[in-house]
Parts: sequence; C-alpha cells; structure tokens
Amino acid sequence: MNDTKALVRQFLLDNFLMGGGAQIENETSFMKNHILDSSGFMELILFLEETLGVKVEDAELLPENLDSLTNIDAFVARKRLADS
Repeated sequence: MNDTKALVRQFLLDNFLMGGGAQIENETSFMKNHILDSSGFMELILFLEETLGVKVEDAELLPENLDSLTNIDAFVARKRLADS
C-alpha cells in the first residue's frame, strides 16, 4: 500500500509550493501556514479521491480530517477501514 503522507506531501510540494526546498512536516497546518486556500483544498480533495480512492463527503470537510499530513493519513485509514 502507498504511503499516504508521502503521496500527499509530494502532491503539495509539486502543486502548491513548487519544490524550492520547502518542507512540510507531518503536523504542519495547511491553513495556518498558508499552504492551501479554499480552492487548494478542493484540489487536495480531488487528489485524495482520484489517487487514494476515498470519497470525501461534505460533512467530512473539516480541519480534523484534512489540515495536516497526519490528519489526512488518519482520515484515509478510517475511510478505508469503513469501506472494507
């Protein structure tokens, strides 16, 4: 299975920070650190759905689920467990 944190980290670096030696730690808040805005979160959700095969429901659009690599990793794990 793919490493969710690594996949999402690379997506963010490639699409929002454009490499440049930027670092995203597991606990880095995407909102507080201005990595993503509202349209960026929509792109992230599309990436999660297309790449990781998880459906993100409107009620799940919460910082607890999507505002850091750690949160996304736990969210994806919960979704996969619920779908199995």
